[in-house]
Amino acid sequence: MHGGSNLGLDTAGAVRYPECMLFDRLLKIAAWLSLAAILFVTVSPIGMRPHDVMSVRDDRALAFTAMALLFVVAYPRRFWACAVLVILGAAAIELLQYLSPTRHARLEDAAVKAVGAAIGVGLGFAANWILRPRAD
Repeated sequence: MHGGSNLGLDTAGAVRYPECMLFDRLLKIAAWLSLAAILFVTVSPIGMRPHDVMSVRDDRALAFTAMALLFVVAYPRRFWACAVLVILGAAAIELLQYLSPTRHARLEDAAVKAVGAAIGVGLGFAANWILRPRAD
């Protein structure tokens, strides 16, 4: 162990990260990848939009729920920043559709995304409360 660090060395001398650090890193990567996917789907031409069995409204809400949940769980010490940014970001991301000639921004769509993000924030808060150790 190095000076109070949680890192160790394996037999080959490579740095070994504790499982919790690896999981936290994977959560952060997943959060940012989910944001990138949402941005791509939002701004790309309508023909490139993926199709699935869900309604478009449910699809939007679920995507923002998952993204918000990932950000809140990945950055538990930044709960309020994540909460505000993902909810307000829903409207900002909807406005990005003005950059694409085949897309149109709608207030109703922004509201569905914001509600999905708010649900994700609540789920992320609950997950952090249940799973993360707290100082008592």
